[in-house]
Amino acid sequence: MPHTVLLAEDDRAIRNALERALTLEGYRVTAVADGVEALAQAHRSRPDVLVLDVMMPGIDGLQVCRVLRAEGDRTPVLMLTALVETADRIAGLDAGADDYVVKPFDVEEVFARLRALLRRAAPPEPAPAPAPEPEPDTSGRFLEAAGLRMDPQARRAWRGARELELTRTEFELLELLIRHAGVVLEHSTIYDRIWGYDFGPGSKNLAVYVGYLRRKLDEPGAPQLIHTVRGVGYVLREG
Repeated sequence: MPHTVLLAEDDRAIRNALERALTLEGYRVTAVADGVEALAQAHRSRPDVLVLDVMMPGIDGLQVCRVLRAEGDRTPVLMLTALVETADRIAGLDAGADDYVVKPFDVEEVFARLRALLRRAAPPEPAPAPAPEPEPDTSGRFLEAAGLRMDPQARRAWRGARELELTRTEFELLELLIRHAGVVLEHSTIYDRIWGYDFGPGSKNLAVYVGYLRRKLDEPGAPQLIHTVRGVGYVLREG
């Protein structure tokens, strides 16, 4: 859904130009000419953000902002002002405005400040739930060996309570080793099962992936799990 903007500006040329620019930018805009209309419209349908000119006849932008804040309305407010003195800007912020743009302004600056206000006003995204611990294996779904636990269907693996972040090849290599825990798997067997092709005795491909996997599995003070059998292959065992 596009964000809704309530624009209050008594200068018709500025109001029409800004309304057109905001609409082209994807906002749904309601444009009014004074503070009385702005308050009435804000009460009818609460916008996502207000853009208020400070100097308007009757009720000006500062008064509109004060009324809304007194009512407990926390809708973000961007002030448009021709006043450049620091005291004037402070007055706007004290009235409850969230930001301001000084006239004459670049419309891209207005867009940028609106985006920032809307980001701050957005409700925080819920924190991701911690990854659940693996459930007890009552269906043969999990593989376990040497302190490792693996769910091939969900493609998740753990060493103890720590979940391992594995690439597809690392996962398939670890699954093969767990399924044959305690058995020395020859280089040619692993190449055939994982890559479908034996790269030959000169290839370093397998050694590289075993190195990646070891770095993710190994823990300080804990035994190494993947052991090299020189000239033959690799075996998964604890200790």
